[in-house]
Amino acid sequence: MLHQLSWKVGGQQGEGIESTGEIFSMAMNRLGYHLYGYRHFSSRIKGGHTNNKITVRPTEVSSIADDLDILVAFDQETIEVNYKELTEKSIILADAKFEPTLPEDSRAPLFIVPFTEIATELGTSLMKNMVAIGATSALLNLNTEVFQGVVDEIFGRKGVEVVQKNMEAIQKGYDVMSELIGDRVGEWELVPADGKRRMFMIGNDAVAFGALAAGVRFMSAYPITPASEIMEYMIKKLPKFGGAVIQTEDEIAAATMAIGANYGGVRAFTASAGPGLSLMMEAIGLSGMTEQPLVIIDTQRGGPSTGLPTKQEQSDLMAMLYGTHGEIPKVVIAPSTLEEAFFDTIQAFNIAEELQLPVIIITDLQLALGKQTTDPFDYSKVEIRRGKIVADEIEANDNKDYFKRYENTEDGVSPRVFPGTPNGIHHVTGVEHDETGKPNEAPGNRNAQMDKRFRKLDYLKFDNPVHVNAPHEEADVLIVGFNSTRGAIEEVQERLNGEGLKVNHAHVRLVFPFPSDEMAPLVANAKKVIVVENNKTSQLANIMKMNIGGHNKISSITKYDGTPFLPRELSNKVKELLD
Repeated sequence: MLHQLSWKVGGQQGEGIESTGEIFSMAMNRLGYHLYGYRHFSSRIKGGHTNNKITVRPTEVSSIADDLDILVAFDQETIEVNYKELTEKSIILADAKFEPTLPEDSRAPLFIVPFTEIATELGTSLMKNMVAIGATSALLNLNTEVFQGVVDEIFGRKGVEVVQKNMEAIQKGYDVMSELIGDRVGEWELVPADGKRRMFMIGNDAVAFGALAAGVRFMSAYPITPASEIMEYMIKKLPKFGGAVIQTEDEIAAATMAIGANYGGVRAFTASAGPGLSLMMEAIGLSGMTEQPLVIIDTQRGGPSTGLPTKQEQSDLMAMLYGTHGEIPKVVIAPSTLEEAFFDTIQAFNIAEELQLPVIIITDLQLALGKQTTDPFDYSKVEIRRGKIVADEIEANDNKDYFKRYENTEDGVSPRVFPGTPNGIHHVTGVEHDETGKPNEAPGNRNAQMDKRFRKLDYLKFDNPVHVNAPHEEADVLIVGFNSTRGAIEEVQERLNGEGLKVNHAHVRLVFPFPSDEMAPLVANAKKVIVVENNKTSQLANIMKMNIGGHNKISSITKYDGTPFLPRELSNKVKELLD
């Protein structure tokens, strides 16, 4: 029996590849397996190669598998693109319709299955994906009934006959595959799972869920890959809680509208990707200068310009830290798991209101769109903190002075009032201002207000700014990463420690202000530091050097071809740097 199964389905975009992976994954999740899925897709609405690779284990999984056990191919391109991931123990299931051929250097056998023919005989070729699922269940020695609940859920609204036809297609695929593999049945069978139900979601869902739990009641956004699912989630859920989502004309409007909603007292946010964040930079500066809370989600993708809109990259880091003109305090958070994405989003809204500044949650495409299992979140940990909101009646001032909205306080955080609060009138302007908001360009006032704004960061509360797994007091190597590289790094750490190396791991969760106090000792106690990131210019490594030094120790492993790190690939590169 297998402890881990890696399964991939591929074909042309628009012919049901995503739904095939979704149905297979949902069924395996309901059996209690842990899953990690990553989808490769083209920057087109229809057409172009797409595939969905899903790793299944009875134990926790947090990265894409190195190899591939089963490849389901709906076209020849799927075989050509993916066959090198297969081993001698793997298998290719290909639709007979396209007359598949096997590359000469393929190590895996090819089984030709009439997916489309069987589906057509049952009424429609669209059911070929269900036939493929049936064939897969035969390889895994699974009873086809495990798919009944999923089929009921997905197709139930279309009627009993449609549900029956899809289940029949699964059974036909099972029967045909059983005959083809003969006595090899059970060769790809998985170790049984624990049967425990877990949540199965993408990172964007976890972020959106976190926003909902944080009390958000307004979202303004413009659709963009890979952030659109956040808006889609909120469109479905937010109206049930008295909230609203507005699709704006562009990202400039999205950011400024969110600022306006926050000014009015409503927790609001926006979400985008690199090109949209470029347009938001002036608005982020406005949030900083007017000291209005603003939460922004940046789902990184390949750039610059349109770049690689559907591919993995982590190249927005410097832009998120230093992209605005002038200087403002801000907070940049980088979750690396679904649980962190949920709770860090809640934290972001608390911080934005407590410190009255912009907070950016930076994710990446792999985390945003990768679908994973996770245990249910502990909702007892959810806490909502809104900071210095003046809710009581404000005493009238005899001199009829305006309210000191930007009062120069010890912690840099001024009292905040919502529009309509009696005696709370004040100016709000993007130019430098005094304590009441009136424009004031005097040098002394400028210094006082700049110092006040930046003093806020001294009072930032953020739990566990660095995720640390450091079993060694003195390490041969410290591997550092952020966002979705965590799973691959954790596997590499386990492998290399098993080979006798002393490997520690630090994953940066708070990028700005940089957690120097937490990172400096880890760097000091390692002979070598290797920073792993999906960009060309070693952005995180350079941020580390700026904040804690260590230039003579820090090396980089970068990848910017649009694909995520795989554990074996990363392990080999780490070893090369250690030789």
